[in-house]
Amino acid sequence: MAEELITFNPDRLYVIPFGGLGEIGKNMMGFIYGEDLIIVDAGVMFPKEDMLGIDLIIPDIRFLEENRKKIKAIFLTHGHEDHIGALPFILPKLNVPVYGTRLTLALVKSKLKEFALPIEPDFRIITAEDEISCGKISVSFFPNVHSIYDGLGIVISTPVGTVVHTGDFKFDQTPMAGMFTDFKRLADLGSRGVLALLSDSTYADRPGCSDSEKSVKKSFETVFSGAQGRIIIAAFASSIPRIQQIVDTARAYDRKICFIGKRMIENVTISRELGYLLVKDDEILLEDELSTTPHPTIAIITTGSQGEPFSALSLMASKSHKSVEIKRGDTVVISATPIPGNESLVYRVVNQLYRLGAEVVFNPSIKSDSSLKVHVQGHAGQEELKLLMNLLRPRFFIPIHGEYRQLVHHARLARDVGIPEKNILIAVDGDIVEFSSHEFRVTDHLALTPQFVHGYGVGEIGKSIIKQRRALGEEGILVIALTLKKDLLTLEAEPEIITRGFISDESESSVILEIQKITLGFFNNGNEKKNKDPDILKGNLKGELNKFFGETMGRKPIIIPVITWI
Repeated sequence: MAEELITFNPDRLYVIPFGGLGEIGKNMMGFIYGEDLIIVDAGVMFPKEDMLGIDLIIPDIRFLEENRKKIKAIFLTHGHEDHIGALPFILPKLNVPVYGTRLTLALVKSKLKEFALPIEPDFRIITAEDEISCGKISVSFFPNVHSIYDGLGIVISTPVGTVVHTGDFKFDQTPMAGMFTDFKRLADLGSRGVLALLSDSTYADRPGCSDSEKSVKKSFETVFSGAQGRIIIAAFASSIPRIQQIVDTARAYDRKICFIGKRMIENVTISRELGYLLVKDDEILLEDELSTTPHPTIAIITTGSQGEPFSALSLMASKSHKSVEIKRGDTVVISATPIPGNESLVYRVVNQLYRLGAEVVFNPSIKSDSSLKVHVQGHAGQEELKLLMNLLRPRFFIPIHGEYRQLVHHARLARDVGIPEKNILIAVDGDIVEFSSHEFRVTDHLALTPQFVHGYGVGEIGKSIIKQRRALGEEGILVIALTLKKDLLTLEAEPEIITRGFISDESESSVILEIQKITLGFFNNGNEKKNKDPDILKGNLKGELNKFFGETMGRKPIIIPVITWI
């Protein structure tokens, strides 16, 4: 991936997605003109269930490290993890100015407290009215409505033309206080000419428009008016507009609010300090006060809307939470829909809650028939996406932020509003897209390798290790310790055998005897498969044992021979 292997025309604009195309999360894009490079967002992706032991996945930034001197800044569209979560791992390698709104940077700073960074980040607060010069690239902004406050779209102006990066957005005609879409700014951009639009595709496969955030308030009022016991609401900790509506409803029904969950408490504290969340001290109930407070006066707002195993709601559902024991008469509201891949985790929690006697209010999909709509999407539906394209009238279009099927749907919408097929590109992570004022094309491709975060390690765990972990979990392991005479290749003692994960207690002794028998026969009967090369010797022994396991058990455990030579 050395810089000299890739040719950049100094009179062209280049866009490189490092993440966020074809999968949910890990959003990060680079923009290059001449000797100037800016980055938009630096997010994480959460691991799938089969990525055993992996905590997070972050973008591969080797190319950016090689071009460190060109990087002028990182611009953040908003404060969600899939847009800011990689910063703790990236900033020590790319210590450049980071621009974001007040809330976005406050959330980043809170997150960085968990990490002992070797550098002092250069954070710079911006508003939608600002314009930042980055060499020959000029960056300006427009406000966005999303499920979090202080979101921005980004306008990247270059000598080649203007590129609009939407960030995550929807068009809410009755937004929460402090949130609005600047339609005039979008129309003005369109009238001046937009070279390319890079637009949020998360719900490009959903017809119509997204519902207003305020539409959930009526459902919360119904829940509060009918509940006899405690009300427990799980929501994203960053969804401060949603939390504000819950607080307002609790106030109207004379219930005090208890915030539970580390991230929930942190985000609420930050939002209150900055004035984004309005809740008085005497309206807040501390966790250690729950046991002495009458249940009909309690409303709990907690983390765990995605069924995360160690989240507060999951601990409550498994009867493991230190302060909240779910009882008959409790009403639990899950104010979110499952992120793709989390469905089984969420349904497991829902089932456990029902077993404990709770009443559960949950819309598993935006299209749910439930009369109580306790969640609305934070991303634009098809009609909003088409409206944006009609306002901006871009020459070229690249769908971003979404799974591959959603990128395809978004590309079809672009054709529907009149953007020519040849001016639409479904790119993939690593594509180097070159723009002139009248054409664009993919000129090269970076071979990006997603970086797995495992504890404090980054990039140390690769796909091969994930595969080995999966095999360990599915097939088990056999360790066989051998003491061999080096010259004769014969056993000096009986093999010591340890098995884990593939033999039942009842059959373990008989299987171990059979393994010993096969091993003794391999070494002591003049077997032609013996070989003085240790690797070949181990491979041949594993072959004999695999044959036995395949024929008798239909299994293929990981076999690790350990040889001591005498």
